Amino acid sequence: MRKRILGLFTALALSTPVVAPVTAIAQQPKTLRAVMHSDLKILDPIWTTAFIVRNHGYMVYDTLFALDGNLKIQPQMVDTWKMSDDKLTWTFTLRDGLEFHDGQPVTSDDVIASLKRWAARDSLGQILWAKVAEAKAVDPKTFQLVLKAPTGIVLQALAKPSGNPFIMPKRVAETDPSKQIDDYTGSGPFIFKKDEWKPGDKTVYVKNPKYKPRAEPPSGLAGGKIAKVDRVEWVAMPDQQTAVNALQAGEIDIIEQPQHDLYPILKSDKNIRLVTTNKWGNQYIYRFNQLHKPFDNPKNRQAMLYALNQKDFLEGVIGDPDYYKLCKALFVCGGPYETAAGFEDKYGSDFAKAKELLKEGGYDGTPVVLLHSTDLYVLTNMAPIAKSLMEKAGLKVDMQSMDWQTLVARRAKKDAPDKGGWNILITSTSSVDSLDPVNSSFISTSCDKAWFGWPCDEEITRLRQAFADETDEAKRKELVEKIQLRAAQVPTHAVLGQYTGAMGTRNNISGNVTSPVPVFWNVEKK
Repeated sequence: MRKRILGLFTALALSTPVVAPVTAIAQQPKTLRAVMHSDLKILDPIWTTAFIVRNHGYMVYDTLFALDGNLKIQPQMVDTWKMSDDKLTWTFTLRDGLEFHDGQPVTSDDVIASLKRWAARDSLGQILWAKVAEAKAVDPKTFQLVLKAPTGIVLQALAKPSGNPFIMPKRVAETDPSKQIDDYTGSGPFIFKKDEWKPGDKTVYVKNPKYKPRAEPPSGLAGGKIAKVDRVEWVAMPDQQTAVNALQAGEIDIIEQPQHDLYPILKSDKNIRLVTTNKWGNQYIYRFNQLHKPFDNPKNRQAMLYALNQKDFLEGVIGDPDYYKLCKALFVCGGPYETAAGFEDKYGSDFAKAKELLKEGGYDGTPVVLLHSTDLYVLTNMAPIAKSLMEKAGLKVDMQSMDWQTLVARRAKKDAPDKGGWNILITSTSSVDSLDPVNSSFISTSCDKAWFGWPCDEEITRLRQAFADETDEAKRKELVEKIQLRAAQVPTHAVLGQYTGAMGTRNNISGNVTSPVPVFWNVEKK
């Protein structure tokens, strides 16, 4: 046997044709396999704010501006820009070499169409566009935003991390904002493989060989977006223990959001690391649908602020106090606009007060439809905890369970709760997306144009616009307090605390960028 093996090696060493297959093996594409927090079933990052769709957006599309690792605004597709002396005309010039995946150049016409569609859906885009008198292409690489009045949010709006105006070809961006796109051509560092997309199984992206990254090093969502693997697969694996087993076995490379109570298992495995990429964390949101009874009445919404308490939720889901924080601020604790104004006496499970308010609000015992996400561990236990607290306050609760992507589709329905609509949903958002009143979609009160739940309040809308126009920081903080005091009277949502987490990766994976969004450029697999 030993002689046969030696003979085989000798033959291989003397045989020149073996070079070709060896080279082929060396050139096999590097594939990175990740289990994300949710399966991807919707592909339009303008139509929905669901984070898995936003994450898909950053794979496929590019942005005009972006936040770096220090949350500072940096140019991305834009090369140069300037503001006129009267602060009314903003002129932007695109970088050279920008090209869509179909080989067509990115032009100013594509940008203008993309901005218009985004502004019809996004709450901050709506505030900005209310100030825009004209958006026009000067030449194929230069475009202008001409304002009706000066505002300090132009770059902030174009650089927001979630709900960013991803740039699409004009033909795609001209899709009705209320309908989903069916052409997924982008210009980003990865190309979406629609022919390999199997919801419930996997989503596939391949490296864009013609992508022209910026020269700066990657930082947050800014800088050079260099794809260092040939292929990325998002593998659908909703069971957390199964995902951990697959990571330990080397069948996958990354778990975006491993369950907190599984951290000890991952820490004990010498082949796995826990990496915190979103150091700013997340905020839990309890959202009212104000189109239907009982939460069309602010008294009934106030009742929930008294009935709920944050610790029950955070203990029931996160569990470890090292990873969660009680916080009554709408615009997050640790941010520049942290205040408990208006909420000092809320979130204490004062059921007597809640029952009193429900009586004042005329609650008649009709069951309240509470949407329950079953496949995202950071949300799975939230609705059952909410149901218990709501029932103790005197509500009848119809908790309806479904996977997250079904919930994402359901929340867009304005039908009555007993006809396929809803009353309450619970979600989470990146803390970076809730730092101030114009970034936060949840405080928008622009009626049909507001985030799902569709709150209407002229006073909050006026105060948000005043915040957008104000440049004096002290006055901005005064406006934040006024907004929060008003929101305590006519609640748009409740906040259920903040939490942080870590990504589980194999040790042969490196280059994960610190960012409020999980991104796959700069990630290497050895």
